[in-house]
Amino acid sequence: MTPASHFLMPSLARLLAALVAAVMLLAPAHAATLSAADEKSVHAVVQGQLTALARDDASKAFSYAAPNVRQAVGTAAGFMALVRRSYPAIYRPASVAFLRPESKDGQVIQRVQMRDERGDEWLATYSLQRQKDKAWRITGCLVVRNKGRMA
Repeated sequence: MTPASHFLMPSLARLLAALVAAVMLLAPAHAATLSAADEKSVHAVVQGQLTALARDDASKAFSYAAPNVRQAVGTAAGFMALVRRSYPAIYRPASVAFLRPESKDGQVIQRVQMRDERGDEWLATYSLQRQKDKAWRITGCLVVRNKGRMA
């Protein structure tokens, strides 16, 4: 069992992973161009969450999560515990490089290349969705070892 499945119900963890994977697979085939303002907003949301995590500001980090994530995790403290346990590269990256976001049907995929403190390279793929209030919020994140080269 993965660390995330210990924290979330196993079926919920698999569902969230499947949703992120589905969005990732579909996005490149039918990607649309984001406006410069939307690209900037998406970048700001992901960077804002990374900054909040680095400061151990659980409430701020959790504020960037979309309702689906907030409901699945429950509390800011639970979110922070999940990130620390299951996403150490996101919790404390030594460096990050944002790739250009891709859009499809109101969903955005933001890939971020990361290097952890040990020098290992990771690719974090965030899915974001515009909310009713027009703000972008993170609906999921998948982190895998980056087998390509860093930007």
